[in-house]
Amino acid sequence: MKAIIEVGRRGSIFDTVAGHLADGRAGRPVDYRLSFESTQTLFAEVTAERLELLDCLRRMGPCRAEELAAQWSAASDPTLFARHLDRLETLGLLERGDDGTLSVPFASIEIILPLARVA
Repeated sequence: MKAIIEVGRRGSIFDTVAGHLADGRAGRPVDYRLSFESTQTLFAEVTAERLELLDCLRRMGPCRAEELAAQWSAASDPTLFARHLDRLETLGLLERGDDGTLSVPFASIEIILPLARVA
């Protein structure tokens, strides 16, 4: 499964849900979609630093936050590190198990930016 992050038009969530339902009924895998109203909003939430954190976690595999912090070069500020983890979890890009283990549930993340919407 992959995560698809995109800039969508208002109300596009309904099209996305309808597509997911159709894919599920047809037995096709359903990708995770995260849609933002603008590129500014997308890049305020999905920052380069957060993408780097996800990449580090994906390479390490499931682990505890302390282990991830030891491997991620930008984890010098524990408060900021925790904020990044919380936000990624809220966005659905990071999972936290009952035992506190962190993981990235996706094999890949695609970011789609229609050029007409970027300008």
